[in-house]
Amino acid sequence: MSADMATGSNASEYVAKDKQVPALRANPTIAQIKQYEEEKMKRDKAVTCLHSSLIDFVFTSIMHLETAKSIWDELKSRFEGSERVKLVKLLTLKREFENLKMKDSEIVKDYLSKLLDLENQMRLYGDVVEDYKVVEKMLINLPEKFEAKVAAIEESCDLKKMTISEMVSKLQAQEQRHALRNDGDMEKTFLAMNKGKHKGKGKMDAASSESGPRVRFPPCTTCKRTNHLAEDC
Repeated sequence: MSADMATGSNASEYVAKDKQVPALRANPTIAQIKQYEEEKMKRDKAVTCLHSSLIDFVFTSIMHLETAKSIWDELKSRFEGSERVKLVKLLTLKREFENLKMKDSEIVKDYLSKLLDLENQMRLYGDVVEDYKVVEKMLINLPEKFEAKVAAIEESCDLKKMTISEMVSKLQAQEQRHALRNDGDMEKTFLAMNKGKHKGKGKMDAASSESGPRVRFPPCTTCKRTNHLAEDC
């Protein structure tokens, strides 16, 4: 990966050559002040571009470095290595990217985060994954519950022009509808079960009240039973 690719050509000199912003002279002209501010913006842009291309654990390990050149040198020494090592690492990342599937229990946001982490790592090794490839990758590897939505997206949208954020928005809307539908089904099932219990309990209570309490008599001297008087035996 080149410095131009990482930061843009207008800021790459702050990465490759460790260019410094010249100090302002005393009593500068408006043009000199403008030039000074533009150079500061280029310097800061170089650092920002490098930071934005890093995944979290890499960023936290280099955030103490202040200049774009020092950040770039650290990343090169850490990730580039020999061409052969670089190629092996890149192939490994590509394989992980291609084989990564979304689990049924996973949400769209978490799956996308995994894909973008791999995409950022591949970028560090000089391989840029276009947005449409991420879009296609997600659509191919979504669980069955998204099948109808995927078909609708493929029919109505130009996948080459579709951004990742647009696709995620559509999928999350489907995800929310699916979750609400499941919650509604569970609520109906719960109410039906409880309704049956209350209904059964009501019938038992009614039967109990209709039959009334049983009257017990002293044991009969003849048959020893307690459901009648001795004189009636």
